[in-house]
Amino acid sequence: MQRTYKFRLYPDHNQYKKLDHPLDACRWVYNTMIEKINREGFQTRNDLNYFLTELKESGPWLYNHHSKMLQMVSTQIDGAQKSLAKLQKNGHKTGSLKFARFSKYNTFVYNQSGFAIKDSFLHLSKIGKIKIITHREISENNTIKQITVSKSKSGKWHACVTCDIVEPLINITKISFVKAVGIDVGIKSFVYDSDEHNTPNPLNLKKMLKPLARAQRKISRRVKGSNNRLKAVKHLQRIHEKITNKRKDFQHKLSSIYANHYDVIFVEDLQLTNMVKNHKLAQSITDSSWSSFLQKLEYKCKLLIKVPARNTTIDCSRCGSKVPKNLAIRIHRCTVCGLVLDRDYNAAINILKKGLKIFNQSKLPQELWEVTPVEITKWSRKQEEATGRPVVVHSVNGEMIQ
Repeated sequence: MQRTYKFRLYPDHNQYKKLDHPLDACRWVYNTMIEKINREGFQTRNDLNYFLTELKESGPWLYNHHSKMLQMVSTQIDGAQKSLAKLQKNGHKTGSLKFARFSKYNTFVYNQSGFAIKDSFLHLSKIGKIKIITHREISENNTIKQITVSKSKSGKWHACVTCDIVEPLINITKISFVKAVGIDVGIKSFVYDSDEHNTPNPLNLKKMLKPLARAQRKISRRVKGSNNRLKAVKHLQRIHEKITNKRKDFQHKLSSIYANHYDVIFVEDLQLTNMVKNHKLAQSITDSSWSSFLQKLEYKCKLLIKVPARNTTIDCSRCGSKVPKNLAIRIHRCTVCGLVLDRDYNAAINILKKGLKIFNQSKLPQELWEVTPVEITKWSRKQEEATGRPVVVHSVNGEMIQ
């Protein structure tokens, strides 16, 4: 099994230039190979490696760079060619491989050899040693297979360290289903679980829309090609990077909490491609980035199970009867058994029940938390507007409140 760790690099002024040189060399080799493919047609990986040898003979300056790093460019192009061929075979319309612009090509790879991490420094062949902050310890038993050095749009350098790790096989019999939880992800509440924990959605992009619009206006007012325009573009890129970092930080912290407190986590098997077709919710769904959160949760927790998402919202978690509701209705109200609770909490319990059913388990929350009349009145304004009549609900003691 392989796992990748991302660490920040801190090069000095001279090392910034040294890191830019291999990036320029890889981009030049990439574009030269693409030109050959467009001229002569499909090239195998061996053909590209032979062509790389010819390029080195005609341009001795390429010998100043690590040979394995340049060979990884041909590996990258070979994979892209095979992907295009597979799409064409399946009947999809595809174009040709495009040239890499200066601003688009931002990574180079050291594979198998030419690197080492010692004493808080990353040693790269033909480049030298660069300060690296390893915030997560890499065990001596884990073999480093590859290091990908990347440059962000804001100019920061990172090293993605890919390791071969040995993880013990999960023994299902030793997993405690008492420590199981169902998770319902959403837009208003990012996570609502079956143990009544409600985590609001930070919506980082939505909060930064005004600064983004302001930065976009500054760019449009600058002269194309000027230094002031480049500064404005970098400012916009830093804002986007800040949004991404805040989103990742929130998801890493939340996923770590669930992974540390629960043995088994059940989630919905969502079809996000179909969900973003709703243009009214597409931006909020993309901003939430549920797939990224579930991916982090999957590699951190002991066992993550995806259950079918069908009817988790409309099924009553107590009696199983169906209670249809649209997105404006935030309260689940069952007319059969009288259960009243938040719709996301109801969905989380249904997800837990579906997951436990797979393993023939029956552990459920001892009591289903019911919403108080004050909270129902506060949360049901949209529901009253949608139905056109006051909401009639059950209180905790069973009395009817209008």
